[in-house]
Amino acid sequence: MTNPRRTYSQVSSSGICRIGGVAVSDRVRVRVRVEVVQSVAYVTLNRPEKLNGLDLDMLDALVDAARTIRTDRSIRGVVLQGAGDAFSAGLDFASAGKQPRRMAKAFAKFPGQKTNLFQRACWVWRELPVPVIAVVHGHCFGGGLQLALAADFRFTTPDCTFSVMEAKWGLIPDMTGTVTMRELAAMDVVKRLAMTAELFDGNQALEWGFVSGVSDNPIKPAQELLSQIMTRSPDAVAATKTLLHKTWNRSPRGAFWIESRIQLALMRGKNHKIVRSANTAKTLPEFAIRKFG
Repeated sequence: MTNPRRTYSQVSSSGICRIGGVAVSDRVRVRVRVEVVQSVAYVTLNRPEKLNGLDLDMLDALVDAARTIRTDRSIRGVVLQGAGDAFSAGLDFASAGKQPRRMAKAFAKFPGQKTNLFQRACWVWRELPVPVIAVVHGHCFGGGLQLALAADFRFTTPDCTFSVMEAKWGLIPDMTGTVTMRELAAMDVVKRLAMTAELFDGNQALEWGFVSGVSDNPIKPAQELLSQIMTRSPDAVAATKTLLHKTWNRSPRGAFWIESRIQLALMRGKNHKIVRSANTAKTLPEFAIRKFG
């Protein structure tokens, strides 16, 4: 797997970008760059002059990008990264504050909705049926941290600076961090960080459980992990992600029912048959397009 330097995107005469044959709005191309290389979507926060601060257009673009990726079943994984000197410095209050009506709409949650826009921009990556890896450097603050935590794995540089920055503004982490942080770190650690906005580096993030690994070149372990995962059935990978998220806090009885239901679906699927045949013949499997998820 190589670092992306070419794109499969083309812009039509109507100004619509196409990724994997799917139309994408202009705001995705402006705020979030998506490149697909060897079945991996590289999603780059593209506001480097503002350290990839999350304005409302960026939040919309993140949701649009994830939804577009979801429609392309040939994509096997996602790398989330930031252009320039940072992954993300968090929510751009100055920009969002200039659009009070739009900000209120983004914060609103209608009956039956699980997420508002701020939460959806993070959670939509959690719900993708492919592994998502955040590659972090520079700064990873506030909403940027919560975006990274919504990924399945995170690799960082040792000198990256992290913070639950909302405390600095007299706020709480409300972009899905209350769920993702509790899954990764002890409650006293989460309380400490959410109450103080304390800065910490990549090595401390690893010790507390917020990241999966530390490297001077974090894209390398991210690509290596994706290469390893891509040797397995795309249906089994998607099912594993679904299984663990659905059962992590369930009772044993509930978890076992979900296990059985998902396993039955996999055993009936084409890729399971492909793997069985390849293992019998001692050859590498050539997987069909993912059906699960």
